[in-house]
Amino acid sequence: MTKLFMFEKPQGMRDTLPELYQLKQQIKRGVTQEVTQWGYEFVETPTVEFNETVGSASAILDRQLFKLLDQEGNTLVLRPDMTAPIARIAASTMKASERPLRLTYDAAVFRAQQYEGGRPAEFEQAGVELIGDDSVSADAEVISLMVSSMKAAGIPTYQVAVGHVGFVNALLKEVLGNEKRASEFRRYLYEKNYVGFRKAVEQLPLSSLDKRRLLELLRLKGDASIIERARSITESRAGQKALDQLENLLDVLADFDVEDCLILDLNLVMHMSYYTGVVFEAYSEGLGYPLGGGGRYDQLLGRFHHEEPATGFGLRVDRMTEALGQAKQSVQKDVCVIYSSERRREAFAEAKRLRSEGRSVVIQEISGIANIDAYSKQFDRTAYYVGSNGEGGVKR
Repeated sequence: MTKLFMFEKPQGMRDTLPELYQLKQQIKRGVTQEVTQWGYEFVETPTVEFNETVGSASAILDRQLFKLLDQEGNTLVLRPDMTAPIARIAASTMKASERPLRLTYDAAVFRAQQYEGGRPAEFEQAGVELIGDDSVSADAEVISLMVSSMKAAGIPTYQVAVGHVGFVNALLKEVLGNEKRASEFRRYLYEKNYVGFRKAVEQLPLSSLDKRRLLELLRLKGDASIIERARSITESRAGQKALDQLENLLDVLADFDVEDCLILDLNLVMHMSYYTGVVFEAYSEGLGYPLGGGGRYDQLLGRFHHEEPATGFGLRVDRMTEALGQAKQSVQKDVCVIYSSERRREAFAEAKRLRSEGRSVVIQEISGIANIDAYSKQFDRTAYYVGSNGEGGVKR
């Protein structure tokens, strides 16, 4: 291990300075207000969970888990996502609560990164989980809520891609015949490595018809008309059922009035292996990675011995700050009361009065300032209480 520099941070960890912190808070306030107005209730989970429970259920690769030991030798993990911890809550302390459950969260998650990855190892997610409802209406609700949450956060442009992992799984199983091959092709789709997907198809010992079916999967992006094209390349009952669900979903989403920002993407595969049905991702113009996403995960709660349907989404707060496209601006502070020792009591009283009016007030003794003019420029207004006979008052 090389010697660390004094100011070096662990790989993937980031500092948040006042300008960015303020922007993140603005985004989270918008999302929080929106999800609570839709009737979702906040929950918090521990930062540290047992590896045997949440760690194994999270579907995050083992090498990405931050692990540590407690005093009794149990392996713990820093929570790698929020869906698995909330599934634990729903299956235990909220097991007897009336269904459906509508839960929301805003929390940091942790995933170890390789040195060449350049990705954050800690980031905030804001999202919801709708537990106990297996209807298409539940899928439509969380998609629509994600759209309205992005709007409330001030994201200027966005699009949501909607797919169905059941369709992808059915087609791959139907054509490839075994799970090992299907897993390889799902990885190409998740990584959006379409060149690799095509090359792998050409190397398969399949008929030209079956190869065309696989390659057609890559072209299934667009409006509702692609569903009929999708029906022509799958014969399985599971594949047709998935397409029926998507048609029903589009009908409900039309009533939510969000269809203008939607696109069907029938080769959409998420990195979480626990998704079982409808899946979706949100994108913003000029950003090379999704703002967030989600989907249906009807089998995850069974890992906690309480099987029931569920769906939800998570939004990346750090990526939403990038999507806002705002240059970092210095934080312009509200009011500063600059005082000398002779007028300290008077200055403190003025600061108290201003705070009672809802103003943010800094009080600063003049002897602690090296450059009064430069210091004062940080504030919208400055009040001077200096000298034995000077006049007090807020000045621009």
